[in-house]
Amino acid sequence: MEATYMTTSKINELAKQVFDIEANSILKLKENIGDNFDKAVQLILDCKGRVIVTGMGKSGHIGRKIASTLTSTGTPSYFLHPAESTHGDSGIITREDVVIAISNSGETQELLNLLPLIKRFGVPMIGMTGNLSSTLATSSDVVLDISVEREACPLNKAPTASTTATLAMGDALAVCLLKMRGFTEEDFLIFHPGGALGKGFRFKVRDLMLSDADKLPIAKEDMLFTEVVEVISSHKLGMAMIVNSNGELAGVLTDGDIRRTVLKYKDINGLKVRDVMTVNPKKISANDYGASALNLMEKYSITALGVVDEANKPIGVIHVHDILKAGVA
Repeated sequence: MEATYMTTSKINELAKQVFDIEANSILKLKENIGDNFDKAVQLILDCKGRVIVTGMGKSGHIGRKIASTLTSTGTPSYFLHPAESTHGDSGIITREDVVIAISNSGETQELLNLLPLIKRFGVPMIGMTGNLSSTLATSSDVVLDISVEREACPLNKAPTASTTATLAMGDALAVCLLKMRGFTEEDFLIFHPGGALGKGFRFKVRDLMLSDADKLPIAKEDMLFTEVVEVISSHKLGMAMIVNSNGELAGVLTDGDIRRTVLKYKDINGLKVRDVMTVNPKKISANDYGASALNLMEKYSITALGVVDEANKPIGVIHVHDILKAGVA
């Protein structure tokens, strides 16, 4: 095999052609989204077991990615290597599962060897193939068309555009299932306990909050407004927690409240803090996750939250800086 010399411009041109071919292959998939796609989503939603994804060669590599994406977005999935399935691994398939079988040609023998077992158990099968007249297509309960006009490979042989299209179809399934299950950001974080994503669920509020009693900006509701301003200034957290006669959190006074009060009243010297504080303030429990605290802060555009116990009495303050410093994002 002799090497072919190419100028930089030719290399760049070829790379752009690859992008064009693969991008067009994905866009063409939009024409294949219809009743069969809806049926595939419903089959998986109704599944009481797991989604078993299987495929050989390059399709197998894409299948592993699809199974991984499904699992991390709330649809328990498992990749089954078709060649190893005939040596005992097919035992993972149960009657409550759904199978997604991937083969561009639809005639991959190792994959077809699984069909008798799938049919015997009556397991619903979604076939992802580029050949709608293939054995896989005719044997499937639902067929998803992943055909492409041509591969990005200049020889039109190496699976390139077809694997990209298959991956995109798998992502479309996962995203639709995620939405229909009501999968939330917190659900996603729970399934990703490692790395930056998971830090929000490794840290509880109690791990991040300021809890030293003498450092907490707490004031009584019958105190003067000006006195509470001094409390806020001395504690440097941008807020004070206001408690009633029972020591329960009754409100907060923030930097924003101070500015609004100064603009509203000509004379602030006789004002009681109860008259200008924010009542029913946002608060959180020490047992909640750091990610939940950050979510509240972002939702209501605040930088600090009072932390209360079961009796609604302040026991700490959690500040956005402490959350971000811990790597919760």
